[in-house]
Amino acid sequence: MLSWAVTFLIVGLIAGILGFTGIAGTATQIAWILFVVFMVLFLVSLFVGRTRPPV
Repeated sequence: MLSWAVTFLIVGLIAGILGFTGIAGTATQIAWILFVVFMVLFLVSLFVGRTRPPV
């Protein structure tokens, strides 16, 4: 998911350089949403994965 966020960020940057402001804004918003979802899932997996091993 992080790779998709980076991909959309790069697409947004290239579109912004070329002057496609609508596409650039949309791509960076998608990248931001994917990054936030990635961080939430990463933090949840950190806390859920910290259980004691069975004895």
